[in-house]
Amino acid sequence: MITVLVNGANGRMGSEACKAINNDPALELIGQIDYKDDLQKSIESLKPQVVVDLTIASAGFGNAQTILNAGARPVIGTSGFLKEQVEKLQTLAKEKSLGGLIAPNFSVGAVLMMQFAGQAARYLPDVEVIEAHSPQKEESPSGTGLRTAEIINAARRSLPTPTSDKELIKGARGAELENVKLHSIRLPGVVAQQTVFFGGTGETLKIEHNSQSRESFMPGICLACRKVVEREELVYGLEHLMD
Repeated sequence: MITVLVNGANGRMGSEACKAINNDPALELIGQIDYKDDLQKSIESLKPQVVVDLTIASAGFGNAQTILNAGARPVIGTSGFLKEQVEKLQTLAKEKSLGGLIAPNFSVGAVLMMQFAGQAARYLPDVEVIEAHSPQKEESPSGTGLRTAEIINAARRSLPTPTSDKELIKGARGAELENVKLHSIRLPGVVAQQTVFFGGTGETLKIEHNSQSRESFMPGICLACRKVVEREELVYGLEHLMD
């Protein structure tokens, strides 16, 4: 049995994760803590093999460092990581020979959406990303949106068509990362949605993913808990553990 501690267990994602881990025969949930609890002391006391962090974006980087320095394997579901932060955590994990995961999205469907977008970007370089989450989402754009833009940019064989940058209202054209426009929507009733909108000569292509409930993320969380114990490096993206 792989022992697991969930940090952020009182939140909507955290409470679902606790149920899913309890129902996985390969996993044992040995602790549930939240933001008021001492993460380091909890790891030292309970000695979990894996710590799932489902807190908030602003705490994700520090929590990942704490988990690795305490000798456990992080499965990080908070988003908003900068490239240099990911690289720093990967170096730390390598030094300690610990597996781990930073997941912009735990949904298998969302991971496939990002991979399909990368394939399409090889042939259709003109693309914009529209992502939607609940108003409680701390950061914009989402980690999924950022990761999608990175995948698209890496896959492109040519630059996108130049467009006018004239905005009658500042921000009308959205944010931009690596020549990919990103638009964030925050509305009640939304869990997680993303559309990758491609344009070509006389045609358009939309790749869309919708999570209707947080249950869609649970198979990915459990998969990550099972797989990181087999690794000695930290990976960025659930796709690295799916094959």
